[in-house]
Amino acid sequence: MAKTKIAYFCQSCGFESPKWLGKCPSCQQWNTFVEEVLEKNNASVPNWKASPASSVRSNKPVQVADITFKEEHRLLTPDKEFNRVLGGGIVAGSLVLIGGEPGIGKSTLMLQLALNMPNIKVLYVSGEESDHQIKMRAERLTADERSTGKNQEGNKGCFILTETSTQNIFKQIEELQPDLVVIDSIQTLHSSHIESTPGSVSQVRECTAELLRFAKETATPVFLIGHITKDGMIAGPKILEHMVDTVLQFEGDRHHVYRILRTIKNRFGSASELGIYEMLGEGLREVSNPSEILLSQRDEPLSGITISATLEGMRPMLIETQALVSASAYGTPQRTATGFDTKRMSMLLAVLEKRCGFRLGTQDVFLNITGGIRVEDPAIDLGLAAAIISSHEDIPIPAKTCFAGEIGLSGEIRAVNRVEQRIAEAQKLGFEQIFISKYNMPSGTKDKKRLDLSRYNIDVKTVGRIEEVFGLLFG
Repeated sequence: MAKTKIAYFCQSCGFESPKWLGKCPSCQQWNTFVEEVLEKNNASVPNWKASPASSVRSNKPVQVADITFKEEHRLLTPDKEFNRVLGGGIVAGSLVLIGGEPGIGKSTLMLQLALNMPNIKVLYVSGEESDHQIKMRAERLTADERSTGKNQEGNKGCFILTETSTQNIFKQIEELQPDLVVIDSIQTLHSSHIESTPGSVSQVRECTAELLRFAKETATPVFLIGHITKDGMIAGPKILEHMVDTVLQFEGDRHHVYRILRTIKNRFGSASELGIYEMLGEGLREVSNPSEILLSQRDEPLSGITISATLEGMRPMLIETQALVSASAYGTPQRTATGFDTKRMSMLLAVLEKRCGFRLGTQDVFLNITGGIRVEDPAIDLGLAAAIISSHEDIPIPAKTCFAGEIGLSGEIRAVNRVEQRIAEAQKLGFEQIFISKYNMPSGTKDKKRLDLSRYNIDVKTVGRIEEVFGLLFG
């Protein structure tokens, strides 16, 4: 009788150890090792068996010039926001991982995608809900389309399977031959070749490897829904994110109606794209113009509010940045930022105090990016600095003014990338003036060529230092 093999895995990073350790040497976390039973049976048939030809095939090195390449065929979905985040559509044989908080709408997004794919056979595998629960959600998602007479035949291509065993799932896949597979969720699957419980490090790694082999050998795209930990990271071993082709993060506050689908990793496109959805009673509605929802409509001018032009991937957006500066009631002033890096906010406050003479050391400063999104683009530095001074001096900034510039430690306004798209977006939304750096050059040029400002109908003000901006705004 073969001896049972036991190993210890870190539940935080997936590090394997032959004995129990109090502290993980990889991620430095304490008390994260759990015991798992491993069963290695060489005589067993793998879950997704390879063909005899592929099992004996040996690859040989080939010169790059001899490799024939043709552009991959992408499967377009009816959801334009989803296509943008994926880099232009679904690539055949790709493995996509979607993570997010509980109740944020991951299952709703993928079920809505499965129901609306035209002429595509989709298999939706659920290990968390019964078929009756999925039917109730599908009725709610398609209620509006049935009332308008649409999608009479669209739902016939969606098949539901409530199963957690990978052996049974692959058996049904061989019979159905779907064009697209959705797994909800990867933490609920288990393989008979691993003795540990579902959701453990070894089970998640083995199930993902089996799905990866299936996707690559059959050219069938597979979507995996993943849970996240209390720290906001995708649950399971870190190798899970390395194995898949694309990692998407579904973000948003459950108290707001807007959801953000952000690309974390993408082997077939840009890793900085963003898709915005609105959560409604009948499902998720894609937002084609996010600038309109991120800008609030004000009847009267208010201090501490500015508009900044930012970029998310290839999409320019105008966002509203708010600041509140008040006298500190305690000994240590508060520094709080929502949707922005707190350390960068401290840097901006230091620049304003050192270079411009504003006394902010005894003031409480609160920053907020409206719409519930988080922005890391340094081009909003100028808008945030203007909002801070506007609130400090209690002087409103004109509502039709926006900003796009990075602030350096010496107070200079640094150039930002793709400024033409930012100016065009501000002009499209009816803004009258925009502040940019005078050092900006057209995108794709290496010479000292300047921007052609005559082709814009908006007043473009080029500035070099932050003192010039405050002089033009506040006199």
